[in-house]
Amino acid sequence: MSTEMKFFDFAAAVGLTKHIGGMDATRQLIELCQIEAGKYVLDVGCGVGVTAVYLAKQVGARVVGVDIRPEMIKRAIERAIQEGVDEPTDFRVADAQELRFEDNTFDAVITESVTAFLPDKRRDLAEYVRVTKPGGYVGINESAWLKTPVPAEVVDWFQRDVGNEAEIPAYAEWLELMEGAGLVDVNGSVDQVDVKDEFRGIMQRYGFWEMLKIYGRMFKLYRRSPEYRQFIKEAKETGAMPPGATDYFGYGICVGRKPVDG
Repeated sequence: MSTEMKFFDFAAAVGLTKHIGGMDATRQLIELCQIEAGKYVLDVGCGVGVTAVYLAKQVGARVVGVDIRPEMIKRAIERAIQEGVDEPTDFRVADAQELRFEDNTFDAVITESVTAFLPDKRRDLAEYVRVTKPGGYVGINESAWLKTPVPAEVVDWFQRDVGNEAEIPAYAEWLELMEGAGLVDVNGSVDQVDVKDEFRGIMQRYGFWEMLKIYGRMFKLYRRSPEYRQFIKEAKETGAMPPGATDYFGYGICVGRKPVDG
């Protein structure tokens, strides 16, 4: 099992989904996609359902969340029931590259920290566009290189850290991919990753008491799982972010609209 696969599997086990940029980035994505009360939204790679539940509870949207890992979907359903939004939410196991929905179904399709890890980004974006209604929005919040060329030591650090051999695009390439998928009025923003802000973002997304539960699950998993202990050891061996890495590594929010005609 790759480090990337281990990370997502263990994240599901402890009930944690990490999205770069925290809730600030999520709210920006929601605003740019013009998601309002009554809108029908697909959250691809929904993880443990934090964004989907937020959309249902705070925005009043109807949300379908899909994730390839059954444990993530289990956690998302538990969260929706706990927050009292199990009626306007629906969580299903599904592959981002083969979304089992009819064409032109959703008012908006969003992803956060998902598409960057998939090898065929054009195919993924084509699927997002296919299930979006004409005039609807596709929005992503994904890892992105801020500038190129990227030093080899920074690329090596990133691939060791996430265990992912697929290359992440530069922000300008994300915009081109969105336009290549047939979206119009493509826009967004790009920012550096700040380690302290990322930690604060996780705390903001889950809250103090939920984080205590997550840390408790981590401790229990560490005690009973040799595989998890090995994963933690390997993660430590990847080392800290190399000097100057934040000049290159960031995240981009990109949103485009599906044309009404054509």
